[in-house]
Amino acid sequence: MRKQRHLAVAAILFLSLAACSGGDDRTVFVAQILSDQQADGDIAFFPFSSLYAITNGPATLFFGIDASDPGVPEYRAFLDFPLDGATGGDVVPADARIRSATIELFVSEVSFAFTVPTLIDLVTYPISGLRAVDYDSPPLTYPDGSFAFRTLEFFSSDEGNYVLIDVTPLLAEAQRRGLPDFQLRLLLDFVSRAEGLVGIEDLPSAVITAPLLTVEYE
Repeated sequence: MRKQRHLAVAAILFLSLAACSGGDDRTVFVAQILSDQQADGDIAFFPFSSLYAITNGPATLFFGIDASDPGVPEYRAFLDFPLDGATGGDVVPADARIRSATIELFVSEVSFAFTVPTLIDLVTYPISGLRAVDYDSPPLTYPDGSFAFRTLEFFSSDEGNYVLIDVTPLLAEAQRRGLPDFQLRLLLDFVSRAEGLVGIEDLPSAVITAPLLTVEYE
């Protein structure tokens, strides 16, 4: 299973990074945290009716525009990674210094576009359930006042494959704020006016494809 493989890799990384810490005497730890599927979800906005459809804990998270639906809804996906071990995963200590952070997602679907330009926002929302206001809430900001987000692209070739995404600055900001959960929102970046739809597998019973956060910290 993927988690077992990652734990083995984490152990190797821990030993090798500790050995390489050299004269600074700082040990590097590796934490791996599966997303909290019950707190994950997506929100679809139907522009013609101005209605929101909220789904908490689905097996597949969607973001982008569903051009096959007469209502042409735009989906935004939300991921929650507990940093405090609340769901039994690894803990990233509140005083940890983040060296690197990545999320690994299994893409189950890419529809209506060969390239899907994407934004990933650092956000906060209740783990008890998404609300309509979370659909368009402003991202959190860095100390300089700029929004905490990153851009990337998903491709049709990603369907049926894992995608690894660097989220180091976003996690470092969540850590600076002392947030107990690292929460992200994935949405379509309209700079290219694409209408793609991306599905991310989120099955807690299938650990091998569940969203995974890997953190290296001191």
